[in-house]
Amino acid sequence: MGSILKTHNPDGPSTWDKDKTEVENEKLLWEIYEYSKRLIAESKQSILLVLQGMDASGKDGLTRQLFQKSSAAWVTVHSFKKPTDEEYAHDFLWRIHSRTPRHGMITVFNRSHYEDILVPSVYGFIDKKIIDKRYKQINDFETHLEANGTRVVKIYLNLSKSVQERKLLERINTPEKHWKHSDGDWETRERWDDFMDVYEKIFDKCNDIPWHIVPCNKNWTKVHAVAKILIDTFKEMDPKYPTLDSEKFVPNYEKAKITY
Repeated sequence: MGSILKTHNPDGPSTWDKDKTEVENEKLLWEIYEYSKRLIAESKQSILLVLQGMDASGKDGLTRQLFQKSSAAWVTVHSFKKPTDEEYAHDFLWRIHSRTPRHGMITVFNRSHYEDILVPSVYGFIDKKIIDKRYKQINDFETHLEANGTRVVKIYLNLSKSVQERKLLERINTPEKHWKHSDGDWETRERWDDFMDVYEKIFDKCNDIPWHIVPCNKNWTKVHAVAKILIDTFKEMDPKYPTLDSEKFVPNYEKAKITY
């Protein structure tokens, strides 16, 4: 494992107390709701939340928890899988750009444009020179989004290899989790070190918009860390409720009183 990930403990800070943190998490989720409401009301800015991590790092569960208080109408989620033939026929960012959020919205990418560096780098089916160009292209793309009102929040869910094994085994041994099981997850696990090496390059080369490396061996630490990052982002954006454009059609309730 490279030097960046070695400095991040996937268990989270030892000073975090589970009971106290879970109480605080509930407050943070309501705060996300309040800011999300301002964001959609203002409709001048948006957030793109990029979630990357190895299989079983909990991207789906995190998304569900973060926005459980918010309206489903304010949040969209897209998961990027193997490109279709139509997507292969365009530049690699073509399918990504069309899924970015409109103003007022939050969009979650469950896996993202970084898969177009990770997978071909590990398995070697795209020329290295092409992949090397993609680092700059992604930096330019994310900078373009931010220049046009979309804040890009990039999260790497830092799961240890041992905890991943436990979670993958749970999918085999727990009937209600069978639907999550994929033989491909175990095949990917065999290339763990290769994926970590590529992630290290991504953290180094695609950091114009900074990465947040979040501990996710425990669900409550993961929710806590990402919720605080989101709220800090909201505070910087400072979305505001709009004022009335006109009072022309506001009824005069004094004149309209009905007596019985």
